[in-house]
Amino acid sequence: MIGFADETYIDVASGSGGNGAISFRREKYVPKGGPDGGDGGNGGNVVFLVRKNLRTLAHLKKERHFRAEAGQAGSGQRRHGRNGADAVIPVPPGTILRDPQSEEIIKDLAELEEGESWIFLSGGRGGKGNTHFKSARRQIPRFAQDGEEGIQARVHVELRLIADIGFVGFPNAGKSSLLKAATNAKPEVASYEFTTKIPNLGMMNIGYRELILADIPGLIKGASQGAGLGHTFLRHISRTTGLAFLIDLSDDRYAEAFPVLLRELASYDPILAEKPRLIVATKLDLPETMGRFEELKALLPNESILGISTFIGLGIRELGQAFGRLCEEAERSK
Repeated sequence: MIGFADETYIDVASGSGGNGAISFRREKYVPKGGPDGGDGGNGGNVVFLVRKNLRTLAHLKKERHFRAEAGQAGSGQRRHGRNGADAVIPVPPGTILRDPQSEEIIKDLAELEEGESWIFLSGGRGGKGNTHFKSARRQIPRFAQDGEEGIQARVHVELRLIADIGFVGFPNAGKSSLLKAATNAKPEVASYEFTTKIPNLGMMNIGYRELILADIPGLIKGASQGAGLGHTFLRHISRTTGLAFLIDLSDDRYAEAFPVLLRELASYDPILAEKPRLIVATKLDLPETMGRFEELKALLPNESILGISTFIGLGIRELGQAFGRLCEEAERSK
């Protein structure tokens, strides 16, 4: 995920239609040949194509201008001009297109499956050749129709990762370690804050299905107002089916972590605080944490709480099964 980018602005233009042709039959032994001008080709469309192999919008940071090909002009003998090639823009699943001025959503491409596409701007229609304008009163039309102009636009492209479970927690709560232990992902793991600077995805196999897990960069108090890295990536949590709140039991502030995290989510978007959730107490391999695990369950009697240690592999399998049940219940309730 080097070069991760989750939003950008691009300029696009559909192709203009080709002009219709002004032409007359010029054949031997046909002294009064009529009009035979062909139609111009249609201009190419601007098309967004969903590709699962893309995880970021970094490629749109490098190339910000996309123009479809213009249609070719028609020619004699009623030959139709070639249609212009489309400008095809590949994007990851979960991409949203917004109006750059109002920020209103133009299209949520999460509705599309892998390989499906959506036409954002249609190309201009090709003009009609003079053969269309012959009539009993107008035997020799010396004019044809011009092709329609293409359309130009700027669009705000935003990515929201699609995952089954999103990890929420303070820096060093163990999110990256859990993703590494439970999936095939290889996130950076270290003992300093903000190890994770970009969202990471991993696939967890729980036997009867596979779950996509997302490690979202750590929140801190005030993240919903822009503090730390959390505000930058909070949008990605909105696409998840459920949330896992990771609580570091080795941190002396463990008891206040969940209420603070929940408030930050609610401040950013109240819907996030209502998502199905689990609380995951981490680092149960340390001597002082087992007592704190029992205290945490007593403090939050109405929450589902599981304890794990990624260091010794404790509780990872049970956690995966709990994730599966959470997703199934959320899907049934839709």
